[in-house]
Amino acid sequence: MALQYDVVVIGSGPGGYVAAIRASQLGLKVGVVERESLGGICLNWGCIPTKALLKSAQVFDYLKHPQDYGLSADNVGYDFAAVVKRSRGVADGMSKGINFLFKKNKIDAIMGTAKVLKAGEVDVTKADGGKETIQAKHIILATGARARQLPNLPIDGKKIIGYREAMVLPEQPKSMVVVGSGAIGVEFAYFYATMGTKVTIVEYLPRIVPVEDEEVSKQLERSFKKAGIDILTSAEVTKVDTTGAGCKVSIKTAKGEQQLEADIVLSAVGIQPNLENIGIEELGIVVEKGRVKVDEYYRTNVPGVYAIGDIVPGPALAHVASAEGITCVEAIAGHHPEPINYGNVPGCTYCSPEIASVGLTEEEAKKQGYDILVGKFPFSASGKASASGAKDGFVKVIFDKKYGEWLGAHMIGAGVTDMIAEAVVARKLETTGHEIIKAIHPHPTMSEAVMEAAAAAYGEVIHL
Repeated sequence: MALQYDVVVIGSGPGGYVAAIRASQLGLKVGVVERESLGGICLNWGCIPTKALLKSAQVFDYLKHPQDYGLSADNVGYDFAAVVKRSRGVADGMSKGINFLFKKNKIDAIMGTAKVLKAGEVDVTKADGGKETIQAKHIILATGARARQLPNLPIDGKKIIGYREAMVLPEQPKSMVVVGSGAIGVEFAYFYATMGTKVTIVEYLPRIVPVEDEEVSKQLERSFKKAGIDILTSAEVTKVDTTGAGCKVSIKTAKGEQQLEADIVLSAVGIQPNLENIGIEELGIVVEKGRVKVDEYYRTNVPGVYAIGDIVPGPALAHVASAEGITCVEAIAGHHPEPINYGNVPGCTYCSPEIASVGLTEEEAKKQGYDILVGKFPFSASGKASASGAKDGFVKVIFDKKYGEWLGAHMIGAGVTDMIAEAVVARKLETTGHEIIKAIHPHPTMSEAVMEAAAAAYGEVIHL
């Protein structure tokens, strides 16, 4: 007899496992089908292990110039394999943590590849080829995404690599070309450059981190160039010749064609949703522009089948997938959750300096017709930043002049990925600029730059 559940989730990434745990908390019987490792890409090959690599790079960066802090250290070195091993250990520990949470919440983890045969029925193919059929009243597709491949940049896993290979290279390359300057591209560019690899970033658009506020892009470019990273914008990789010992990279720029040589090319040009072979076509689930069409509670056009995370429209971010999973199962359980406001989703990039943002950029606010107040506070004027030796960057805030609505926040600097939460919560609570100014921020901290930037917008800044 087939296993029977109230909810079956296909995929155990930050969308799938969070949906499963919340469903269990709500009294539903839950099973999760996973074909690889619990925790999905984020825990095993994305968010978590990359942060471990970046921390190693950051510590090494400190050790390279201890004199800045009145210290001395001789013969500072590193073991690249040990850095990678630490990162994998962190990922493995997190994956085991998901296993513990599943047991705690009485969730069945079913290892295998899932395909929805019809509403209410899932076929699971085990690693040994065995088959199992699972029945469920509700099926949530949370299959995530993989690295997108460009036709002229096919990933071979050796010389042209994606993010997975970049995390576990057997030896450190002497030189690397990073194609794409979104979060994945700039994080790996920072990691490898800090560890001593000669890195060149190639970005098709006119500026790096192109989704960010223009001033943030300019600041990161300055910081990266200071760190020895070469940057080519408005540039396109037309072909990569891998027949020799390394890679000959042909790049089309405004100044004409040029060629770079590098040991490795990292393709970081976005992601491709995993929609193949999960039952999408067979069930007639509507897909638009490569993403599954869903309503505000993640229901597809097929009753009893839902979709969340990277396979639906919206930002392909772990915290978005988690929020979608919770909203989805709360609606399934008969609650009435507030639909997600996609205009208040924070984005974080963990290179150094870090980047964090939420809401409208200055350009977007102007295009939408707002009369705006803009405040900016540089970390060079922050006591805590000076004491920490982290003066690069700034906090920029945008308010609607008429009502004081906080339209956007854009930060670049040390620790800003933790600081952005203040802006997210404040915007959720419809906090005004004056309320931020009057909320006492602790001194000395990096976070008081938020209050100072708000004060700058209203002509009340003290320390600038």
